[in-house]
Amino acid sequence: MPRLAVLTSGGDASGMNAAVRAVVRSALWHGWQPFGVYQGYAGLIEGNINELHARSVADIIQRGGTILQSSRSEEFMSPAGREKAVQALRRYEIEHLIVIGGNGSLAGAWELERLGIYCIGIPATIDNDVAHTRSIGFDTAVNTVLDAINRVRDTASSHGRTFIIEVMGHSCGELALAAGLAGGAESILIPECPVDIEALITRVNQGIARGKAHSIIVVAETVYPLDKLRQLLVERTGHDCRIIVLGHVQRGGTPGMADRLLATHMGHHAVELLI
Repeated sequence: MPRLAVLTSGGDASGMNAAVRAVVRSALWHGWQPFGVYQGYAGLIEGNINELHARSVADIIQRGGTILQSSRSEEFMSPAGREKAVQALRRYEIEHLIVIGGNGSLAGAWELERLGIYCIGIPATIDNDVAHTRSIGFDTAVNTVLDAINRVRDTASSHGRTFIIEVMGHSCGELALAAGLAGGAESILIPECPVDIEALITRVNQGIARGKAHSIIVVAETVYPLDKLRQLLVERTGHDCRIIVLGHVQRGGTPGMADRLLATHMGHHAVELLI
């Protein structure tokens, strides 16, 4: 019976469990023996591998996070670490691996492919920064941020305040852009576009002049210092300004319908590609 393994790596994203479930059940359907690698590439190096059955993935399609857990491994970035990972798979007679994760995770899969392990990558990251595809977890994260914007808007309107809401994204502004547009933010700062603070302040002041009670500014992390932006807005608009950093709340939670279906289709197709 051919064997395959599945692992989740990097930052967790809602829908990863749905993808794992699809991989396991599709593998079993085709007569393959599925294994789970626990704690990502770090667990792979340590040989933290167990056989999975249909019951292993029961009742997980609706759960956020990943039942296989995740980690970031410095050792895997070295040739010696990757060789350990390959040897761990071969001890279990596994030559096929499905990696669920973002850019770094998929780069790791590419390195293992070069060492003779047949790999398929499934994009899963709330940043949605894997080229030419949609990433599992993005839709759920956008709706989480959108819900926060809606709630903050009520408070902002009641108190006549400006709110700066920081969202995740590193070097990609997809999450900030989508949530900001859908949430009706006055300004959205993303790494792909130059930051024009003067234009932002002018826009806020124009809103105040026409009687607007509040302003919402969505900022992708690391784009601009939040304390400096708040100080400038207070000084130049005369409005009270607050900062909200959503942080890791954006990653967790029950995956929405779109992410469950995307993960299911991708998990199933990944097994077919290996076959």
